[in-house]
Amino acid sequence: MSPNRTEAQPLAFITGASSGLGQALALRFARAGWRLALVARRGAELQSWVDAQGFAPGQAQVYAADVRDVRGIVDAGADCIARQGLPDAVVANAGISVGMDTADFDDLEVMRATFETNVLGMAASFHPFVEGMRQRGSGRLVGIASVAGIRGLPGHGAYCASKAAAISYCESLRGECKPSGVSVVTIVPGYIDTPLTRGNRYAMPFLMAAEDFAERAYAAIVAGDSYRVIPWQMGVLAKLLRLLPNALFDRALSRRQRKKRRQE
Repeated sequence: MSPNRTEAQPLAFITGASSGLGQALALRFARAGWRLALVARRGAELQSWVDAQGFAPGQAQVYAADVRDVRGIVDAGADCIARQGLPDAVVANAGISVGMDTADFDDLEVMRATFETNVLGMAASFHPFVEGMRQRGSGRLVGIASVAGIRGLPGHGAYCASKAAAISYCESLRGECKPSGVSVVTIVPGYIDTPLTRGNRYAMPFLMAAEDFAERAYAAIVAGDSYRVIPWQMGVLAKLLRLLPNALFDRALSRRQRKKRRQE
């Protein structure tokens, strides 16, 4: 999948590309010579950003779609194939992170929206491309999960559960696609400095710049790694937390600040 500067330049389809990790990944792929198919709910905002980057003509195409709208994101994928061809990499990056309290009825809708975005939206983003990649015998399906999916955190029920589901979903998909030559790459970010994390009220160990994350994620994607925690230190920390007995884990997190809820 090494990019070359010909008409056969590889194509990356990236959701959630209007800010944060998606935008950083778009810039990293572009710097390596890839063409871009960029997706966001805020299509006009994303187009303004693309116009400001000075990309070469035809290097980037914007598609306005919300991954919660299954038909909308599937149609965006079909439009991408018609306009730019079948991607070499599909990065399902779009995600939301909101705190919840199960005792609050309205927060059940927060959980619904979180799963629709972080899990169903990921599957819907992959759907238009899976069969074509299988027939071609190559491609990368990249799911952006989170270390929050490794162990549940108080007040983060919707987010942690959705990211745990995303990790398991990608693992299942990997087994389905491997015989055809299509790779599934699960990227598991720790704390990355983006608009999504800047409102957090708790310590964020090993906080990493989005550009540094994109550099390491790009290397993992091109290498076809099945699973990569970025930064690696968060992977070690998450495994240690996984090994903690429940009583010690609960005690350690009992006073931790919780993620902001929607009304906050």
